[in-house]
Amino acid sequence: MASRKTATRTQAARSPVSGASTATGTRSSGNTGKTGEGTRTASKQQAIQRQADALNAARKAASSSGKQGAAQKPSAKTASKQATPKQPASKQASKSAGKSAKKTPVQAGSRRQPQNPLPRQHQRKPGSEAALDPQPRFLAPDYAGSGKLAGMTALITGGDSGIGRAVAVLFAREGADVAVVYLSEEDDAKTTQRHVEREGARCVLIAGDVKDPAFCRQAVEETVDALGGLDILVNNAAFQMHSKSLEDLTESHLQETLQTNIGGYFHMARAALPHLREGGSIINTGSETGLFGSKELLDYSATKGAIHAFTKSLASNLLERGIRVNAVAPGPVWTPLNPADQTADKVSKFGQDSDMGRPAQPEEISPAYVFLASPACASYVNGVVLPVMGGPHG
Repeated sequence: MASRKTATRTQAARSPVSGASTATGTRSSGNTGKTGEGTRTASKQQAIQRQADALNAARKAASSSGKQGAAQKPSAKTASKQATPKQPASKQASKSAGKSAKKTPVQAGSRRQPQNPLPRQHQRKPGSEAALDPQPRFLAPDYAGSGKLAGMTALITGGDSGIGRAVAVLFAREGADVAVVYLSEEDDAKTTQRHVEREGARCVLIAGDVKDPAFCRQAVEETVDALGGLDILVNNAAFQMHSKSLEDLTESHLQETLQTNIGGYFHMARAALPHLREGGSIINTGSETGLFGSKELLDYSATKGAIHAFTKSLASNLLERGIRVNAVAPGPVWTPLNPADQTADKVSKFGQDSDMGRPAQPEEISPAYVFLASPACASYVNGVVLPVMGGPHG
């Protein structure tokens, strides 16, 4: 099994932090071309974002103009309303209170998490965790490691920020070395690396675009070369951009979502499989949108539903090889993904309509990945889409 490595492999996996820095430097120096590829993809995503922002601004201006015209010329319906006797003040107050009522945020953990309203903010894609306010919580200080992943190696896409960073830290705390694949946010990636190394593990940084099958193969090979093998693949990289309607969804936007969110998962899994052995696992990041849909995330929801189906299908396909495949379906989580998508007003309200009345922090999601990755915890768990949504409805 993957958790029972030779003494040489285990010793290499737990080498001093200084060794991690050397390994990371070697990987980075040979990865210049792929770093450029990630930067080009980030620029393409920014162009998609600018186009969507311009369309939304034009729609808002048209709506505002229409409302002004309607205000100048009262309709028959408006006149009828004006002629209708006013409701008693008590009834009006009750109706107003019902509209403005908000869910009371639920705090069910060992420490209180940030609540809405969040500060208004908007970022350009792909988003920076360092620029978020408040800073996402990923350290899980009350989580005590117990060697569940000792001697193992994990590769995490989108590991520079958000859920990916939180997973990288807890995997390291449980004894695994970690390769972090990221698009272009090098500062965020280096922050993840520092925290992984503080847990006593090694961390390799690999920049590139998971839409490219050749890059995915290279990322796996670099991980195996630097860290001595591969036991856990976490597919987590994602692209998200809201569209008001299907007609607003451009071809470049659609392809960026499809090829990143589901194409990239296929490419990484296919590249990793020659190195995964009995006891290894693949964990895919799904979403509540893949379970319930989302009217302005048509493409994103479709890819998350596809990820759930891919997870179950691949779990059956790899069962005889002793490789487990599962997924986590998070609800709203405070990461750069949404501030690099939604307007500042919507960001301030992000997550307040969830069952818990607030967004999750990454550290509230990451323990689910440890559970699914650990042979000691989940050796009989396969083909599961685990909802971590704060409630049954997300």
